[in-house]
Amino acid sequence: MRVLVTGAAGSIGRVVTVGLLARGHEVVSLDRVPEPDGDQTRFHTVECTDPDAVAAVFAEERPDAVVHLAGHPDEASLPDSLTSHVVTTAALLDAMVEHDVRRIVYASSNHAVGRTPRRELLTTGTRPRPDTFYGVGKVAAEALLSLYADRYGLDAVACRIGSFGSRPETIRQLSTWLSPDDCVRMVDAALTTTAPGFAVLYGISANTRAWWDLEPGRALGYEPQDDAETYADSISPSPEDDWDGAHVGGPFATATYHRPALDRRG
Repeated sequence: MRVLVTGAAGSIGRVVTVGLLARGHEVVSLDRVPEPDGDQTRFHTVECTDPDAVAAVFAEERPDAVVHLAGHPDEASLPDSLTSHVVTTAALLDAMVEHDVRRIVYASSNHAVGRTPRRELLTTGTRPRPDTFYGVGKVAAEALLSLYADRYGLDAVACRIGSFGSRPETIRQLSTWLSPDDCVRMVDAALTTTAPGFAVLYGISANTRAWWDLEPGRALGYEPQDDAETYADSISPSPEDDWDGAHVGGPFATATYHRPALDRRG
């Protein structure tokens, strides 16, 4: 499969591009920054907010599917968050419709439900409950994917990624960790599952202490193999663990991230 990966120069993007290549996919990379050293793909330096530039890449490369990882990975103003997560997704979806590309895998986030109090296992049926404007952007992008799936019959899988990294670093991450290898397994499953329509899965590893239900992912063929519990003995409790685990969004659900929706300058 010829896969266009946006945000390919980012921390998740670099792992995913290498992993997809190893699984036999052909990868075309797109990012707003220049091609990183050692990249082994066809690389385009393009802003995903520019629909004409995005459409030109589709016309040149003719991908079979899109993996959309581009976006600012932290909090910003509401307009900036919507631009980063929703406008970029819209530009890609319009190009997909124009060039008859039928599958998109989207890097959503656990912060789409981050204000949910931590009580029991969360399913994908839990109502959207963003913890930040970042989370609002992810919820809105998921809604846009749903619209295009209904309107144009696209297949769109939103992966609500937990805590991506080489290993868990906190008590919370023993529940929310997504390993690099499982990240590649997740994306590959979302690319190759049969006719998912619009679907949501939680992007975490097979963690013993998981906060999110893995069954929606398993229904799409995602079978995580790693478990954060392997690292539990090396992680010491912290005074921050209580508030870090009060809501599923962790620190994003605390007052530290409270800010006005709009920047007022002048």
